[in-house]
Amino acid sequence: MLDQIALLAAVTVLGVLEQAYFALQVIYARRKYKVSPPDTAGPPEFERVFRAQANCSEYFPIFVSVLWVAGLFFHQGVAAVCGLLYLYARYQYFQGYTLSAHGRLGPMYFSAKVLWILIGLSMAGLLVHFLSLNTFVGRMEIPSKLQLLFRW
Repeated sequence: MLDQIALLAAVTVLGVLEQAYFALQVIYARRKYKVSPPDTAGPPEFERVFRAQANCSEYFPIFVSVLWVAGLFFHQGVAAVCGLLYLYARYQYFQGYTLSAHGRLGPMYFSAKVLWILIGLSMAGLLVHFLSLNTFVGRMEIPSKLQLLFRW
């Protein structure tokens, strides 16, 4: 069982560590530019670090969800590779955004494509799962009155 989810778990932990790194960068930027919480406005250099971290955090739940669904229902290895590509792209996004707002664009587009691939893999895996389930339910011995409810 654990072999079937080990890669997904490893990518998830790497993602959590990446999120922690981004949060630490905001703390360091707050100190460097003297922006005390809860303020979110300050020099443009601080605001770019703050927004980069916030943007990455906003997409993290979506990423983790489709990573696991794609890994469980499509293929763990393919999902894990996509997950690593996504994490790398988000790291590049963060680094690019901290330097300039324009520097985030290439990695942002790439990470969005990887996220859409994970969504597609998730949907494909679930579709196959439900079609297989449909076939299984169709073969079950169900009393004739109930068969009307399960006519596919």
